[in-house]
Amino acid sequence: MLDTTDPAPDFTLPATGGGTVTLSELRPAPVVLFFYPRDDTSGCTKENEDFTALLHDFEAAGAQVFGISKDSIASHEKFMTKKSLTVRLLSDEEGDVCERYGVWKEKKMYGKTFMGIERSTFLIGGDGQILRVWPKVKVPGHAQDVLEAVQAL
Repeated sequence: MLDTTDPAPDFTLPATGGGTVTLSELRPAPVVLFFYPRDDTSGCTKENEDFTALLHDFEAAGAQVFGISKDSIASHEKFMTKKSLTVRLLSDEEGDVCERYGVWKEKKMYGKTFMGIERSTFLIGGDGQILRVWPKVKVPGHAQDVLEAVQAL
């Protein structure tokens, strides 16, 4: 997984609401990228709801926030509508960005081993440098912790 000594790998991904998002084009704003396993599952729903609830505070601090999973844009759009989410979601269906950020990992659940996204968040500075990494995220209170880190910039 990437760390604070690394530059954030640039990418261009399709986004909800139409068009694409290119990380380097967001400079000089700080960017929060939260990687989550799958749309419309309990933990992922709660995480997206928490970031949505704080989105105005992130924006007031000058930061942009994006959720990323391997789900399609159609899945993301349906998820956002169903749960009234406002954080833009990016689709990494090929998994390239997940691989480059080191969040595509071997996971174990109920005795089975499989590959999946390890819930992780990255705070990227306006210069493209990774400022903070939250690996193996536990959802309760996480969005608030990330907001506090953004406000401290």
